[in-house]
Amino acid sequence: MRGQGNARSSRALGVSWYPATWHPRLDMGRLHRPRSSTSHRNLPHLFLFFLFVEPFSCLASHSRATELLYSLNEGLPAGVLIGSLAEDLRLLPRSAGRLDPHSQLQERTGAEWNPPLSFSLASRGLSGQYVTLDNRSGELHTSAQEIDREALCLEGGGGTAWGGSVSISSSPSSDSCLLLLDVLVLPQEYFRFVKVKIAIRDINDNAPQFPVSQISVWVPENAPVNTRLAIEHPAVDPDVGINGVQTYRLLDYHGMFTLDVEENENGERTPYLIVMGALDRETQDQYVSIIIAEDGGSPPLLGSATLTIGISDINDNCPLFTDSQINVTVYGNATVGTPIAAVQAVDKDLGANAQITYSYSQKVPQASKDLFHLDENTGVIKLFNKIGGSVLQSHKLTILANGPGCIPAVITALVSIIKVIFRPPEIVPRYIANEIDGVVYLKELEPVNTPIAFFTIRDPEGKYKVNCYLDGEGPFRLSPYKPYNNEYLLETTKPMDYELQQFYEVAVVAWNSEGFHVKKVIKVQLLDDNDNAPIFLQPLIELTIEENNSPNAFLTKLYATDADSGERGQVSYFLGPDAPSYFSLDSVTGILTVSTQLDREEKEKYRYTVRAVDCGKPPRESVATVALTVLDKNDNSPRFINKDFSFFVPENFPGYGEIGVISVTDADAGRNGWVALSVVNQSDIFVIDTGKGMLRAKVSLDREQQSSYTLWVEAVDGGEPALSSTAKITILLLDINDNPPLVLFPQSNMSYLLVLPSTLPGSPVTEVYAVDKDTGMNAVIAYSIIGRRGPRPESFRIDPKTGNITLEEALLQTDYGLHRLLVKVSDHGYPEPLHSTVMVNLFVNDTVSNESYIESLLRKEPEINIEEKEPQISIEPTHRKVESVSCMPTLIALSVISLGSITLVTGMGIYICLRKGKKHPREDENLEVQIPLKGKIDLHMRERKPMDISNI
Repeated sequence: MRGQGNARSSRALGVSWYPATWHPRLDMGRLHRPRSSTSHRNLPHLFLFFLFVEPFSCLASHSRATELLYSLNEGLPAGVLIGSLAEDLRLLPRSAGRLDPHSQLQERTGAEWNPPLSFSLASRGLSGQYVTLDNRSGELHTSAQEIDREALCLEGGGGTAWGGSVSISSSPSSDSCLLLLDVLVLPQEYFRFVKVKIAIRDINDNAPQFPVSQISVWVPENAPVNTRLAIEHPAVDPDVGINGVQTYRLLDYHGMFTLDVEENENGERTPYLIVMGALDRETQDQYVSIIIAEDGGSPPLLGSATLTIGISDINDNCPLFTDSQINVTVYGNATVGTPIAAVQAVDKDLGANAQITYSYSQKVPQASKDLFHLDENTGVIKLFNKIGGSVLQSHKLTILANGPGCIPAVITALVSIIKVIFRPPEIVPRYIANEIDGVVYLKELEPVNTPIAFFTIRDPEGKYKVNCYLDGEGPFRLSPYKPYNNEYLLETTKPMDYELQQFYEVAVVAWNSEGFHVKKVIKVQLLDDNDNAPIFLQPLIELTIEENNSPNAFLTKLYATDADSGERGQVSYFLGPDAPSYFSLDSVTGILTVSTQLDREEKEKYRYTVRAVDCGKPPRESVATVALTVLDKNDNSPRFINKDFSFFVPENFPGYGEIGVISVTDADAGRNGWVALSVVNQSDIFVIDTGKGMLRAKVSLDREQQSSYTLWVEAVDGGEPALSSTAKITILLLDINDNPPLVLFPQSNMSYLLVLPSTLPGSPVTEVYAVDKDTGMNAVIAYSIIGRRGPRPESFRIDPKTGNITLEEALLQTDYGLHRLLVKVSDHGYPEPLHSTVMVNLFVNDTVSNESYIESLLRKEPEINIEEKEPQISIEPTHRKVESVSCMPTLIALSVISLGSITLVTGMGIYICLRKGKKHPREDENLEVQIPLKGKIDLHMRERKPMDISNI
């Protein structure tokens, strides 16, 4: 059966159907089935039962709902059959006014019901995205929108009640993901409300992913073996069940670690790092590996992150000296404060565990402590007092290096004092620049040769030659200041830049011929000046934003740097004067926002300046240009130039001829602005060129078959989703004189009429009646006699307007016999009128004595001279020569159509009145009407005996 075949093909694609509780409709037809012979005796009772139950059967069908459950894999392509509601609900077709219980498994569709079944979603909702429902067959298929279980359920969370055509339900269990639909089965007499549940099965389409790419774990270096540390930020996998994360492993265990995975009550797996060996931070302070998460899919998918294992320090090392003793020599004339030695111990630990303080041992005499000062933090020993004559020449300094929780390390400094009998040179500075506490302050960008200080070099002994030079690096020069002796000037050699170097330290060194020397350290601190303007990272800042943005949307964060320091380097941001008012720029953070929604169709590109200004005095600034492009969004439907288009087309217009152009525009850009046109109705007759918008007819149009057409043209853009609009097209066919008048009476050229000799002059004898399928002037008919034959055929005349033929003169004895009139029926078509002819046969006699004789006369070809006289009818307006230069063709066509319609209605009214007058003559006139006795067309109403026409 078809239903079973569909089920098999669906299961191959991951679709399954599960039977749910089925509530069949109240099947009243089953009550008529004869179950036994006793049922015949119960027929009266059944009849009474029907009378009572039948009014409530409709209500019963409305009050019950049916549930169906399907299951399919996520990610299926469009068109996969999910299930057939008609088959799965076991809807039964009607047979002879009742339900046939034996046809449940037959292949049936909603179309076999009368009226046919109709399936529809209760409301549109999300149905157009994920499923499509055939409203006739009830077949449910996947749509072009691919179903992603993770997007539907994991993000939506919690359960969703039935409340629309489609909703998403996700129960607390990780495996449950339901797509819920409400389906209505119509019409009313078969009404059913069906709840459809589609369970979305997970496939392994997501790899595990760590929330961060770098994971750090800290382990104390004294951590014992088998220490377990949880690794934060475990991997996540949107898939569920076996497709979720199953295990973890390290790419390199370094022989020191391993991994273990623990699973909690909720099924979440957490990796734990286990220490497998002794750690020593001083040997290796970190280990780097790759942690890999693997799911249970087939094939499995992997995710990875970098795992950095840091070894934290503990206080397991104490300070150590590299030497146990140092020897120091100090001259007796050494200046107070001069460093004479420095001791330094090393602790391999870090931070507070490696802090070292220095102190003298209690064994050091107080005299030595007073002469030599030990810095407890740096270990530098300086001369604290002048060396007098009574000072010991040898000192033993025992120094301790103290660490937290450690036994002090010990070093001995042996200091030997060498007494001198002369004094060293002296350096006497005199500062020109601003000097505070031995530091000279200079502004950057000071000119070249800016003086800093004078130095006077003196020899206290007065018997040695003293030399002087400058020691250290920097843009400085020390030169003799002539004409004075032993005077030196320290000055700059080039401009200095604070942004390149802020501090300099040089020394003025003096020495005498005996090799004794002294030096004076000069410290130079540069003062910053506002000599740098802020600099934007990019002079042109190109930005994009999609139109219809939310208010106060973030655009970018401007950033400018200023090499100056302090407030001179603090940058504020401002919009340029050319920036529109709805752009805002935070002066402190540099965040650029737009306060209103932008419309690309109104303006696509914005270009304005922004300024970065520092806080110097005077302030400096720089300018950058912001170029903002508004990206298009498909927010405009195609727009027709007119809502209604009207085209006037002459009939018999050739197939695929150009009827007119349908102009349509779309304010969007790119693909969103591409417009495709199509004819919604009458597409079998009309077609439209999408590129040019040209409307064409596939076939030639005939006004006489249909005078006008009303089309609807749809314009669809290329956006996603696409927008559309429609326009009404009216095509009016202009009449062309392509139909000659059609003579309805006489019926043929062989018809004849008996005219009595007693007929009075002026009496109507007969008429010629014709119609024209055209309209307007093309349908205005004129009658004329263009040929005569007989004893005295001029005795008869025809009315050019009505076609009535009357007797002009009294008939004489010589007028007996057959009179033949050739009547021309012509229209007033333009440019060429069309016409038809008919022969009117009048037999003047008292009676028809020999019909065969008259018929033999009719069969002879008449020798009639054609008169060239055309019928003259006064018709207003008459045809005039139209100058194409002065009038528009459309106005002419409209005038012709209007006048023709009025003329046709008037003519038809006159004709009807005349016909009524002929059929119902007044009693006092007692006029008898003669009809043709014989012709080619047999109307089955013709009599052989002619009727006399006479006036009494």
